[in-house]
Amino acid sequence: MSDFPITVYHNPDCGTSRNALAMIEAVGYAPVVIDYRTTGWTRPLLDELLAAMAATPRDLLRDKGTPAAELGLLDPSVPDAAILDAMVEHPILVNRPIVVTPRGTRLCRPSEAVLDLLDRRPEHFAKEDGEIVRP
Repeated sequence: MSDFPITVYHNPDCGTSRNALAMIEAVGYAPVVIDYRTTGWTRPLLDELLAAMAATPRDLLRDKGTPAAELGLLDPSVPDAAILDAMVEHPILVNRPIVVTPRGTRLCRPSEAVLDLLDRRPEHFAKEDGEIVRP
């Protein structure tokens, strides 16, 4: 196990998630990659991640390409507990990627936000769309 462990809660169909993972791998890390769509979420894990990020369930709620609207979750009056229950039932409702390192836990949107969580950075990185990131 690495002395700088990294876990990426990843959706391989998401360009932002793929770019964040590629940035991590570009500097030599071999992160634990969890495809949360197939693994799913547990309430304790979501609670732990939210606490580490000082975030609310609504902060992680993804509406684009998810059933959030159909489930009525976009209404500001929906309580956090209901959002969390829906996230456990429908893992795609959680925005991505979430990256955990010894430097912290963060929703890495945009993907280059992952660089603040690493102790090594690439000199430059080309995203899938050709955009160059110079840390």
